[in-house]
Amino acid sequence: MNSNAFRLPARRLGVIATATVLVAGPAALATAGPASATGGDKGHANAVVLRTGLDVSLLNKTLNVPLRVSLNEVQAPASAGKTALTAKLDGVDGGQPFSVLRADVATAKATVDDRKAEGYSNIARAKVHVPGLPLLSLIEVEQVTSKAVCAAGERPVAEANLLGGVTVLGKKVTLSAGGPTQVTVPGVGEVRLDLSKTHTTSRTAAASALELKVSVNPLKLNVAEVEGTVTLAGASCEAPAASAKPSAPPVKPQGGAGEKPVAAKPQKPAEANLAETGGNSSTPYLLGGGALLLAAGGGAVVLARRLRRD
Repeated sequence: MNSNAFRLPARRLGVIATATVLVAGPAALATAGPASATGGDKGHANAVVLRTGLDVSLLNKTLNVPLRVSLNEVQAPASAGKTALTAKLDGVDGGQPFSVLRADVATAKATVDDRKAEGYSNIARAKVHVPGLPLLSLIEVEQVTSKAVCAAGERPVAEANLLGGVTVLGKKVTLSAGGPTQVTVPGVGEVRLDLSKTHTTSRTAAASALELKVSVNPLKLNVAEVEGTVTLAGASCEAPAASAKPSAPPVKPQGGAGEKPVAAKPQKPAEANLAETGGNSSTPYLLGGGALLLAAGGGAVVLARRLRRD
């Protein structure tokens, strides 16, 4: 059975996760900040500094001990627990922890929002070790980076870069993008390297700066053989679902179905010169004529009364 120092419970913390570690010695530890984002179909992003899938055969036992390590792996939207740069395998070097990775900088970042998902990883001046080879590095690199960007409605992009020299099992090598590079060291083993692997689909992207297929037989520290894979600087993403813009609501006509719109009645212009009281310019003459008629009528009544008395 094996135990390691990186199996810790996951905790949900933030939207963006960034892990940066500075490693000074073989027993140095580093932690990776977790990544998370709110729910919904917002896509996914992942980044990892180093991932191993190794089987370790021991000398004094007919037993294979798996070494499955993901160093500084972050995801969004999700949660990630702490990781460590040291591992511990029962039966290897008396149960002492060994350093899987020594690096000046090891950064992993994963972000997700409504429009884009992005994963990014970066390693600088790094050395990778496997059980049974405490002094000889499996690989040394100056700098490797990977980036995967998935934007809604756009073609995903995956990039991986190797900057500087590479040393494998103590031998400096020149890598080619045209195919794998095979490194063989007599008495130690073989390593096959694939440089800058990328893959994209309509909504996803993945990149890894270096992938190693390892087969070494160190015959030290009770380790007979180590076989498996090692990935340096990996990143992947899945684009958020593209959301359609809401269309403007149609203009609703006034009135019920089949009804014709009623034209507004034009208002009559206001009468000038006292239109509100019903008067106009001939009003004084009418008043004067009425007064004369009234006086004449009164005089006729008085005359008729006198004639009756006489």
